[in-house]
Amino acid sequence: MTVPFSEFISALSGNPSLQIVFLLTLGVILVNGWTDAPNAIASLVATGGMELKRAIRMAAFSNFVGLFLMTAWNSSVAFTIYHLADFGDSPEEALVALCAALTAIIVWSAAAWSFGIPTSESHALIAGLTGASVSMYSGLSGIHGQEWVKVIYGLLFSGFLGFGLGWAGGKALLWKEKYGISQSKRSKKCKDWAGRLQVAGAAAMAFMHGAQDGQKFMGVFLMGIFLAKGEIAAGEFSIPFWMIALCSVVMAAGTAIGGERIIKTVGVDMVRLHRAQGIVSDGAAAASLLGLSLTGIPVSTTHVKTTAIMGVGIASDARAVDMRIVKEMILAWIITFPCCCGIGYGVAELFQKIV
Repeated sequence: MTVPFSEFISALSGNPSLQIVFLLTLGVILVNGWTDAPNAIASLVATGGMELKRAIRMAAFSNFVGLFLMTAWNSSVAFTIYHLADFGDSPEEALVALCAALTAIIVWSAAAWSFGIPTSESHALIAGLTGASVSMYSGLSGIHGQEWVKVIYGLLFSGFLGFGLGWAGGKALLWKEKYGISQSKRSKKCKDWAGRLQVAGAAAMAFMHGAQDGQKFMGVFLMGIFLAKGEIAAGEFSIPFWMIALCSVVMAAGTAIGGERIIKTVGVDMVRLHRAQGIVSDGAAAASLLGLSLTGIPVSTTHVKTTAIMGVGIASDARAVDMRIVKEMILAWIITFPCCCGIGYGVAELFQKIV
């Protein structure tokens, strides 16, 4: 199954339900650009490797390429989200639940952004869908446990893997500085290559952000389109090119609007990195995301990137890491699940009474 652009535009003009789903989905993608996508370029901008506007354009292009290529190669993450919960046999009721889940993401993420705390729209999406499904079934019977297990694995593995690779890379940098060429003796050519590597690392992170988060939102977008047309979303599907392009543009707009606050929190306030550390943190995070994406495990790019930065910083000097900000982030990650699940449940209950 897929949705040609002409068919989508035709359906959108005369279907209020589809218009609501479309606006809510764009809202969620925009919020992801505020709070999640900036992590991909946080190290690059914070260390002076590239100014913000250029970094946003680079990230937008890399997001697009990552989503397009990974979807063509391996769209298992989208399938996991697509089949996470069962909303019953009624497209109308299922559409109400989906809209409730999307509303939960926007409310929660906007609240967290106001405090400058990077949150995971991935986990907000999963929790919101779960809460809405619980509302529809008055229990857990609509939750697909096998898909939820992948979420738990992703939550655990992503943090440990990101931190572990970041810490190992940070230790390797210390060893190189101790036994290799000192900073003062590096030639201009070496510094130029370091700058290119940093841009490449940030591009790789943005590529994997598109591959992971873009797939999640595309799965939900397609689900909403099918439900708005009165069809229960099921079986195989393919993500159309126009949807990939739209996601990339809206995500980039979100980063341009509010990404600077998250970049400051992650790349400056939590720990100040020099250029080599930024390269290592990007490489560690991108490698972690690639491995987990190929397994079909939905993970948070926020968790992976921030834990990689923590690992690099702690490996070099634990005192340089602001543990107050680290604790705030971890607390936000923990309470995302119950809060978004509760919001999704409450909004679904409200929408069902209104409709």
